[in-house]
Amino acid sequence: MLGFVTGGEGMLCAVLEQQFIEGGQADLEDIKDLLVFNGFQNTRRQDYYNNEFGLLLEDMHDENVIAKDGILFFIDTVFYVMERS
Repeated sequence: MLGFVTGGEGMLCAVLEQQFIEGGQADLEDIKDLLVFNGFQNTRRQDYYNNEFGLLLEDMHDENVIAKDGILFFIDTVFYVMERS
């Protein structure tokens, strides 16, 4: 994390930097297995929700997750903090 900036409508946004990672596309089933293991439910296509944390993850498809040596690196996904249902 590099810091914070104020985005549109006064929204606070985090500024992040990630190291360059080389690897291959992750398998969709491996992505799903990892997220389900960590308490996420598949809500539609490649979107997942964790009710305990109120966290919605979108765009969790194989082009946005790199696999290297059995480890998944999430590189271009979208997340939202939601109200818990």
